[in-house]
Amino acid sequence: MTIRNPIEWSGAQLVSAAHAASAVGRSIDHMRDVAHSPAPAIRRIAAADVWQSLRQGFADFTAYRSDVIFLCATYAIAGLVLARLAFGSDLLPLVFPLASGFAIIGPLAAVGLYEMSRRREQGAEVGWANAFDVLKAPAIGGIAALGLLLIAVFLAWLATAWAIFEFTLAPILPRSPSPEIFAQAVFFTSQGQQMILWGMGIGFLFALLAMMVSVVSFPLLLDRDCGLDTAIGTSFRAVLANPAPMALWGLTVAALLLAGSALVFVGLMVVVPVLGHATWHLYRKLIA
Repeated sequence: MTIRNPIEWSGAQLVSAAHAASAVGRSIDHMRDVAHSPAPAIRRIAAADVWQSLRQGFADFTAYRSDVIFLCATYAIAGLVLARLAFGSDLLPLVFPLASGFAIIGPLAAVGLYEMSRRREQGAEVGWANAFDVLKAPAIGGIAALGLLLIAVFLAWLATAWAIFEFTLAPILPRSPSPEIFAQAVFFTSQGQQMILWGMGIGFLFALLAMMVSVVSFPLLLDRDCGLDTAIGTSFRAVLANPAPMALWGLTVAALLLAGSALVFVGLMVVVPVLGHATWHLYRKLIA
């Protein structure tokens, strides 16, 4: 290897930027080409299929344990960083909304895990690097657009959670409460209990929206070359056609994410990959 001069380096960066811009342009054109593509058929599933999906997801996790733990260590690190920022910059009320927000943006973070499960299903060799093969998917433009949509939902949830805090608990707290004072106010005052009730109720609606939008659409875009509108519509139809099993799935996801976050976020290194792999198998049961 040789050290390039600034002119050569700048030229290489311009070429790379041009290739990236060209790829983005092709993705946008492809999204237009596949818009309104035919929707796949929806299967009816039962609670047993949800539990089987979780078992299959755990089997995928154990098969590639070191790969997915390496890949998903970032979730635990991100959670710890977010919690530290919240404790250190007067954002203590957002610790729980940030943790529960994994239910909203988790499907985006797990796209690489879907690809690993898809390849294992085909009998191909799989390693952590294969998670990035999703970038080669024909529908990568739709996947990216759907990811931006989930990020927007996540940010809207954080803004809503902060507004709930401001209207309930904030008036009775000092400007920069300690974690102990904040916890006492949350659990032992009427304002804190109102915040919990409002937060859980509205947070449930945000989580439900995220699940209906993404539970099938991400795997479908990865598995088949279809339009973004078709993928989102299929995801909604799959949930509406299977209300009881999908309610069980949503509650299970929420419970596991809460348990993973409670273990100082380290539990997410296991919970996130298991749920990611399980989502792929649930998709395979839902879509004909």
